[in-house]
Amino acid sequence: MSALEQGYVLIDEFVSPKQVRSVYEEINAIDLPANAAGIRNADKKFGSIRELALSRILIGKAQEFLPGKPSLVRTILFNKTTESNWLVTWHQDKTVAVSDRFEAEKWGPWSIKDGVHHVQPPIAVLEQMVTFRIHLDDTDENNGCLKVLPASHSNGVISQSDINKMVQSEEPVICSAKARSALIMRPHILHASSKASQPSQRRVLHLEYSSFVLPDGIHWA
Repeated sequence: MSALEQGYVLIDEFVSPKQVRSVYEEINAIDLPANAAGIRNADKKFGSIRELALSRILIGKAQEFLPGKPSLVRTILFNKTTESNWLVTWHQDKTVAVSDRFEAEKWGPWSIKDGVHHVQPPIAVLEQMVTFRIHLDDTDENNGCLKVLPASHSNGVISQSDINKMVQSEEPVICSAKARSALIMRPHILHASSKASQPSQRRVLHLEYSSFVLPDGIHWA
């Protein structure tokens, strides 16, 4: 039975204090914008995050959930604070970041975010992806942790009307997590997060990996 049959798994102490020490030191050395919900392309802006994302340990763990060799797709550093206390409604992560725009059946629509091409790929691509959410701080309902609908990824890409029905009829799982733990999930599992009722710094490192082989000349951004 796959560990991701339900679309997610939470692993405590996923990374060691030593593995994340340089990440803590680098992001603590700068003033993260208090009103910024997230920093895209974090692996290109923080050397410690890139080193962790491409480490043998993380690549090897990603390979356990993918049919082929993992490649890093996208990295975002989320930071929910008193000044940036946002609500995320129920949704699926359906876009990927690539180096250039290209034409292929069922790839679209396209957009540009932070100077990078983003596109919604076919469901077959999403099924060859896995997301690691590494918690840099303790996270629970009070500071707006993630919640998921188990096994909802098995329904493919879901219409908004069907999402609304599922949310009303199914019980979500609240993914409270300690610092250094990882929530590993399929990107298209239904997930959401509420505003923090007791806002505090809630930093989460969001890493996406894929084993899908892109067309010649194109690479994950």
